[in-house]
Amino acid sequence: MLELLMANTYDAKNIMIALGFTIIAGLSTGIGSLLALFAKKTNTRFLAVALGFSAGVMIYVSFVEIFLKARDALVANLGNKPGSWLTVASFFGGMLFIALIDRLIPSRENPHEVLSLPDGAGDEKEEKAIKNGRLMRMGVFTALAIAIHNFPEGIATFLSALANPTLAVGVTVAIALHNIPEGISVYIPIYYATGNRKKAFAYSFLSGLSEPIGAAFGFLILRPFLSETLFGISFAAVAGIMVFISLDELLPSAREYGETHLSIYGLVSGMVIMAVSLLLFL
Repeated sequence: MLELLMANTYDAKNIMIALGFTIIAGLSTGIGSLLALFAKKTNTRFLAVALGFSAGVMIYVSFVEIFLKARDALVANLGNKPGSWLTVASFFGGMLFIALIDRLIPSRENPHEVLSLPDGAGDEKEEKAIKNGRLMRMGVFTALAIAIHNFPEGIATFLSALANPTLAVGVTVAIALHNIPEGISVYIPIYYATGNRKKAFAYSFLSGLSEPIGAAFGFLILRPFLSETLFGISFAAVAGIMVFISLDELLPSAREYGETHLSIYGLVSGMVIMAVSLLLFL
């Protein structure tokens, strides 16, 4: 498909159709937000399940889809051994990148630093503020990771639609289906942190906008530089970022807000839903 992007002539109608498919796929994160609108801010048990669900979605899609696509692309272009090594290096490079960002954040705002609260009245209020700050940061990081993931995905959807609009229908529906739980992953922590449904919806919606933006950016600017190797490195790094966020933020917070089993139930549910969304359009 990359060869198609390198071509010099394009049919305007096909370009608009391809962009339309990409917009539909990307903005389906908003559907996930709409489903999450029914959440009650006082229901911490639901929050525990939802955070576990978010971790399940991100871990499964990272290992089963994103990482494998990255390895396939790199192996095809660089050979089995170099491609496999670069995939693994990019995966852990993504983890290192997000870990460095985490370390650069001041301890007061960093949810991974143990904070000692002062004795006396006001402890509960301060602890609640710290938890809310943690959830807000978690939601923003999740939105960022999903936006980065959706960016090259948008280019891929756009290219498939340019190559074959009929084939793109299946691709678009498949991507839209697994973008729905991603939308929930962004909405839930931000809503519980702020109590603001509009803000939570906006973050979720914007994380999906990176898909059509990725398509337009790739078509207009990245055309001379696009390669399967660049796609592979990017996908592997994003997989590492998403797994790190899940293990370092989502799952620990899920266990903190509810029973241990609730977070695991949410984790497995997220994996199951993501697996089904990927299997429906093989």
